[in-house]
Amino acid sequence: MGRGLEQAEILGFVPQKQIVYNKLLPYANKLDRESNDILAQIKGNLGRAVQLRELWPGVLLWTRKLSTYLRLYGRKFSKEDHVLFIKLLYELVTIPKLDISIMQSFARLLINLLKKKELLSRDDLELPWRPLYDLYESILYSKTEHLGLNWFPNSVENVLKTLVKSCRLYFPESATQEMLDEWRPLLCPFDVTMQKAIGYFELFLPTIMPPEQHHKGFKLWFDEMMDLWVSVQNLPAWEGNLVNIFARLANDNIGYVNWDPYIPKIFTRILRSFNLPVGTSQMVIPRYLTNSYEIGHVVLWISSMLGGPQNQVQKQLNGLFSSIASFYHPSNNGTICCSRLPASVVRRLHRERYKKPCWITPVPASHRLTDQDVTDFVESMKQPVLMAMFSKTGSMDAAQALQNLALMRPELVIPPVLEKTYPAMETLTEPHQLTATLSCMIGMARSLLSGGRHYPEGPAHVLPLLMRALPGVDPNDFSKCMITFQFIATFTTLVPLVDCSSALHEKNDLSEMERELCSASAEFEDFVLQFMDRCFALIDSSTLEQTREETETEKMTHLESLVELGLSSTFSTILTQCSMEIFKVALEKVFNFATTNIFETRVAGRMVADMCRAAAKCHPAESHRLFVPHCCNAITHLTANEDVSNEEELDKELLWNLQLLSEVTRVDGEKLLPYRTQLVQTLQLTLRLRCKQGYTLACNLLHHILRSTALTYPTDYCSVPGGFNRPLQEYLPIKDWGRPGDLWNLEIQWHVPSVEETAFVFYVLDLLLQPELQRLQKYAQGEQEMSRDDVLQSLCIVQHCLLGAGSMLPPLDGPTVTSLVPSMVSLEETKLYIGVDYDESRENYREAICKVMRQLLHYILEHSEDDTKSLFAIIKIISDLMHFRGSHKHEFDSRWKSFTLVKKSMENRLHGKKRHIRALLIDRVLLQHEMRKLLVEGCEYKTAHQDLLRDLLRLSTSTYSQVRSKAQNVLFTALGTYSFCCRDITPRVLELLEPTRTDVTQQQFKGALYCLLGNHCGVCLANLHDWDCIAQTWPAIVRSGLSSAMSLEKPSIVRLFDDLADKVHRQYETIGIDFTVSSVACFLHFVHKLWHNQGLALQQDKNQEAVQPWKFEHIAIGFLSLLLRDDYPLPAPAVLFFVQSLNHDALVVRKMAIAAMAGILKQLKRERKKIPVSPCDISGVTEPEGLVAGDRPGNDWLQYHGDSLPSTQQDWDHFCFIEKTHWGYYCWPKKLVVYAPAAEQPKDLSAENMNERERIICDHFTDPMFIKQLIEFLSLEDRKGKDKFNPRRFCLFKGLFRNYSDAFLPVLKPHMEQLANDSHESTQRCVAEIIAGLVRGSKHWSFSKVEALWKFLIPLMRTALSNITVETYADWGTCCILCFTSWEILKPFRLGCIFDILIFERLIISFYLCSHLYVLQGGLAQQEWRVPELLHRLLSYLEPKLTQVYKNVRERIGSVLTYIFMIDVNLPYTLPTKSPHIAEFTERILSQLKPLIEGDEEIQNHVVEENGVGEQDERTQAIKLLKTVLKWLMASAGRSFSTPVPQQLQLLPLLFKIAPVENDDSYDELKRDAKTCLSLMSQGLLYPEQIPMVLKVLHEIAGSSSWHARFSVLTYLQTMVFYNLFTILSNEQAVQDVRALVIRLLEDEQLEVREMAATTLSGFLQCNFLAMDASMQTHFEALCKTRLPKKRKRGSVVDTIPSVDLVRRHAGVLGLSACILSSPYDVPTWMPQLLMDLSAHLNDTQPIEMTVKKTLSNFRRTHHDNWLEHKQQFTDDQLVVLTDLLVSPCYYA
Repeated sequence: MGRGLEQAEILGFVPQKQIVYNKLLPYANKLDRESNDILAQIKGNLGRAVQLRELWPGVLLWTRKLSTYLRLYGRKFSKEDHVLFIKLLYELVTIPKLDISIMQSFARLLINLLKKKELLSRDDLELPWRPLYDLYESILYSKTEHLGLNWFPNSVENVLKTLVKSCRLYFPESATQEMLDEWRPLLCPFDVTMQKAIGYFELFLPTIMPPEQHHKGFKLWFDEMMDLWVSVQNLPAWEGNLVNIFARLANDNIGYVNWDPYIPKIFTRILRSFNLPVGTSQMVIPRYLTNSYEIGHVVLWISSMLGGPQNQVQKQLNGLFSSIASFYHPSNNGTICCSRLPASVVRRLHRERYKKPCWITPVPASHRLTDQDVTDFVESMKQPVLMAMFSKTGSMDAAQALQNLALMRPELVIPPVLEKTYPAMETLTEPHQLTATLSCMIGMARSLLSGGRHYPEGPAHVLPLLMRALPGVDPNDFSKCMITFQFIATFTTLVPLVDCSSALHEKNDLSEMERELCSASAEFEDFVLQFMDRCFALIDSSTLEQTREETETEKMTHLESLVELGLSSTFSTILTQCSMEIFKVALEKVFNFATTNIFETRVAGRMVADMCRAAAKCHPAESHRLFVPHCCNAITHLTANEDVSNEEELDKELLWNLQLLSEVTRVDGEKLLPYRTQLVQTLQLTLRLRCKQGYTLACNLLHHILRSTALTYPTDYCSVPGGFNRPLQEYLPIKDWGRPGDLWNLEIQWHVPSVEETAFVFYVLDLLLQPELQRLQKYAQGEQEMSRDDVLQSLCIVQHCLLGAGSMLPPLDGPTVTSLVPSMVSLEETKLYIGVDYDESRENYREAICKVMRQLLHYILEHSEDDTKSLFAIIKIISDLMHFRGSHKHEFDSRWKSFTLVKKSMENRLHGKKRHIRALLIDRVLLQHEMRKLLVEGCEYKTAHQDLLRDLLRLSTSTYSQVRSKAQNVLFTALGTYSFCCRDITPRVLELLEPTRTDVTQQQFKGALYCLLGNHCGVCLANLHDWDCIAQTWPAIVRSGLSSAMSLEKPSIVRLFDDLADKVHRQYETIGIDFTVSSVACFLHFVHKLWHNQGLALQQDKNQEAVQPWKFEHIAIGFLSLLLRDDYPLPAPAVLFFVQSLNHDALVVRKMAIAAMAGILKQLKRERKKIPVSPCDISGVTEPEGLVAGDRPGNDWLQYHGDSLPSTQQDWDHFCFIEKTHWGYYCWPKKLVVYAPAAEQPKDLSAENMNERERIICDHFTDPMFIKQLIEFLSLEDRKGKDKFNPRRFCLFKGLFRNYSDAFLPVLKPHMEQLANDSHESTQRCVAEIIAGLVRGSKHWSFSKVEALWKFLIPLMRTALSNITVETYADWGTCCILCFTSWEILKPFRLGCIFDILIFERLIISFYLCSHLYVLQGGLAQQEWRVPELLHRLLSYLEPKLTQVYKNVRERIGSVLTYIFMIDVNLPYTLPTKSPHIAEFTERILSQLKPLIEGDEEIQNHVVEENGVGEQDERTQAIKLLKTVLKWLMASAGRSFSTPVPQQLQLLPLLFKIAPVENDDSYDELKRDAKTCLSLMSQGLLYPEQIPMVLKVLHEIAGSSSWHARFSVLTYLQTMVFYNLFTILSNEQAVQDVRALVIRLLEDEQLEVREMAATTLSGFLQCNFLAMDASMQTHFEALCKTRLPKKRKRGSVVDTIPSVDLVRRHAGVLGLSACILSSPYDVPTWMPQLLMDLSAHLNDTQPIEMTVKKTLSNFRRTHHDNWLEHKQQFTDDQLVVLTDLLVSPCYYA
């Protein structure tokens, strides 16, 4: 605590929550002052930039610095500052029309500031919700994005969602009511707005509030939403969103929401959403597969409802798991993952018991999980998880689940896993078992070791497990080897490997368990030595000679490098954890192995050297005593001969010793100093070796020596601070088994370079680097010759010196490049202290290297550009000069990744509080140190950098492609590092594309294009988010087509241009114009410039043929179309260009022009005036209190009434139209607006009041020649058979007719008539597009114009529709949907007219009937509930046609009926509809189907081909009718919101009668459909009150005379029960009824029915729907004892009908068999007795004998795997009998 106060004094405030690891850095005492300075800078500059309104670059740069500050120090500012930062950023994010990319950048920072919700309570902070809603709406439901007027990045949706989630905690208490008022009017279930409204509710509704405010929170909406959810039956898309709301509500308010009444319904729905296959051949409705609930939310919901007084949920969970248990079994490929449920419960326990209390309301004591609750939960999860352990897919999930379960109840979970692990380690034949069990054990390691009071015997298993794991180090099985390494490493990190056996004699206060552990620990030494032997064997088998042919590469393969990594890290872990005694033995062993053999240096050598390095790292002094003198002497000895240094191939022994030495020196630097003379001597001997392999190893040695002495790093990673080398009396290591590191007393031992070491580093640099630099400089000045190999060798030395000592060399400095970007705030960089005080007095080698490298580079490029190897080396050095300060970014990233992985696999989620193991915590501190070295965003761009970047650019456009690509990668990294340097480099790249330059080679041209393209993660110069840059690059790209270096013969260049255009289009986001005022001017200037280039290029194209290929026109028009925007209209010349492009020769250009024109017309649209109205005044009805939805007097005026339509201009003006179909269905919006009368609207466009842009369009579209050409192009076909109705063209025509009313009709009419008469696919499509555009565009025309329009349209549509073809009927459907969406058509008689056109033609031909119905259906569906009158007309028109012969018509009618009855829903608060009702329709149909229901004979499918003249009998008519009705039932199964169960039940008996039993596809349509219908109905969700009705009908059918029907009842019952499991279970009577029904059918006279009943019974028992109780058992046993009559004598006729007695006896046997098969994976207590009962019937007559045999063979199959366990349940006598039964009798036959 003292430190906290002290810190608060320095800082001047109490920090909110800082990164704790900073306090452990070696320079921690400097950080408080540093952070205070940086924070002051940020606050000052950010405030200033905001006041100056300088969003870019000022605010953007300083908010980025703030997010960097968060990464470095966490939330290290006071609460007041925290609130102010959040409020400021909230204001910034919600600036209207803010540039998208800046908005995202602010949003990400704001999310980060709001992340830790416990830091700020609702009293500290309140944020309004509406600005966020407006922002979200304007981007995700943008009205102009589809017209190309706005370009949003893909990531924006997720960023905004996360932002709302972070902010909703702080919405004011009135927000809930306001949101309900805003979005309730959208709740119209037939409309897409339903999805939108529920989506908004899910995202915005706040659920964390103090209990006293709940009446202003969830209580306002909970009942309403819950009722809605419970009443919807067919999984619409928005049901998932409701589940997400409930899950969140449950989690945030545990104990405050009463879920009990809903629990059966909740679990039934959850079970359904798993989409499990049930019963035999099941078809699942396909849309269920896409709309199932998100498993994460389901899990959260379940875990939040656990506990409480009754703990009802646990009972249901047991039911859920037992009902789906068999799906988990590995033999069934169990994939339903339950890995997330335990994690969720652990999170909840942590929150209830261990989390620091904060302002959020805690869970009330009555609803916290008790220990009993936790035990019950773990018990219920244990079985499924243990099963999933060996499944083909689930073993990873199972390991996670077990890790979490073991945290809660180790004593329940670990023993069964151990029981599986030991045998798996013994077996050699099943490696999968081993990998699965070991990965589970790794997750549970800490729980096993910490034992605790519940599971004290845990630690005793460690040694046996470790010893048995050793054989897994197996060179022949890669995955086994890796998991074994991981396993051993995990356990040894947690356990000090110290032999404590002597403590037994010295200490007498040890418990029994501790004594056992002490004596066991004597085996550790043995373990270490055996492990080393295994590793040596592994190394021997992977030497190069063994694993490679002569010709192959010498590098390590990917697998070998993984094994190397596994081996070295495991070995180093073991040695870190060893006591000194064991270490010395191990060191001796590894030293002997390394020095008595000579290894090749590629594979085996690397592994051995790694092992030696591990030893040296743990105890440098002891190891160096052996290794350094040995290696140095050997090297000195071997290089004594003069010739050695010039040999191309060196002696293997020399190479091996060098390699060994270079690895052993990667240790604590101060321990190296005693050997410095020997080491320097060795370096002098070996650095100038001729052999490349030799000097590369020597360079590594140099690098490692420098690095070890110059870097800052921790030196010990032992699991207990201070190591284990203390006498046993004062310290007993076994007490520290599994002990977590203590963050507050980590006692990290840091290596910080001492004065002596620093001196040594500079001594080495002076001695070895200086001469190389001088040689290279002389060579570069032409004063000295060097061979290429020499240059490369010198460069290699330079590079390794830089890598080794980089952290001591100050970064490049110098004057800053100014004037790149104007700004009124400071843009300085922030300097971080990284533990090195640079010594100004010494030579700055970084500058020196930089100078020499630039000279050398220019020399090489002039004189020997083909020396690519040297160029590669120089590129690497340049990269390190700029960025390297002791660590590389990619290494840091991969270490960060592996750190998070290890943390996940070993963290203790239950207790939290960073209780990780010590090594991991130290690693995290080191990562924090490295992060400070690497954070270089926003560096200042200095002249030194400028020079290097220009060199890189020169390399990036040089001759050789490999040099180019390496240089480009470095260049892209640098561009992302220095602020605004792109503005400096871009013009230099563009120079190379300039058409006027003749000296550019093709390589330079390509290089320049690549530089513009950028790499996949870095900057893309062609698309910088900055007008100045785009204004330069885009025109240059288009102009480059005229360059002499450009040739489209080269496919690589063509591909580059394609990629460039593609990347610009993909990544372009609309750039804000309002950063500053000058941008607007810049934008206009830019558009002119692009347009001008385009024009020039085209002119030149006319003059010199084919200089400017078409490709660049496409690129240009593409770029231009990106510039359309909704806040600024396009200049007139550009409009002219696009209009002319509509008739361009190239299809691509025409397509782009059409899309752009639609956007331009939107820009030119005149605003219409709107006025508010009150719905009550219009209807004259006051709205009732409370919620009343659906057709009610108050919204009657919205519906279509054929008799009260306006017929004169005056009526027309007074008629009030609401175009949005959802308004008024559920409730009215607070403010309803409609368009003002025509008199108040702006006048139609005429020649006088047009602006220049509008006039250009008008002139072209009134020109007959232009239109003729346009229509010809539009009616061409593009891709045969692939074309569809084109919405872009529709938007174009809609825009024309909307903006210019009917000005263009006279020119278009003749063309439209001509098109309508032509039946070709493309012409039909064209006229459909024009008509749709025309109807929608005529929305605001005057009455007379509309009258005239329809006089022309109606005959036209008649003609067109009479030419409809198979290809175009979908297009007419789209046309009609678009027309009907417009409410215009609801004015006078339009709708009726179209209706009449479509229906009352003399439709004889089935195809026409079909297509007209399709078109009509599309149209009516758009008007939803507002056209009851028309729906009634349609129904009465269709009813006589239900007996159609043609299949296509039947299917279409089925679909139309679905739409007609869609409106008849039973949702809560909803009045019955005026549209047709299903009940009345069903009655009428049933009366026509009477002949089929009453007759008993088989129903045949009579198909009379032609519709004969004579009336057929009613029976045939009824069959035809039935076929259509089946189509309707199938079509509506997945679409309607609620299923008409009572009506379907009336049809059930008929379906059961028809449906076939066997699975055979050769059946006719009728039977197949009947079967499908049954399958779909049985999957339906039932309301509790419907269950008795269904069971009653099933009982009746079960008594029917057809056994097919009785058989089908059982299959129906299986599915129905499973899909409504918990709902039926909650109704005791229903369960009894089902049971009685199944037991009754067990005694059916038909064998198939009996067997099916047995299967059904077994299924019900298995999913715990029925319980196996004494009464059932006695019932079956009694049936079994039925006496069979004696067999008749031979000769008399054998009865074919089985006697009643045989049936009863068989029923009893089947019953027993069902019970036995119902528990396939375990042996309950009643099972042995039943097996004995069964065995008595082995010799009964058939079919009993068959049943018994089948049962026994199944029992044997399912219990075979775990027979050893299951045997325990039987007595010896029973086992004897069983063995007899199970050994197949055929052996003795």
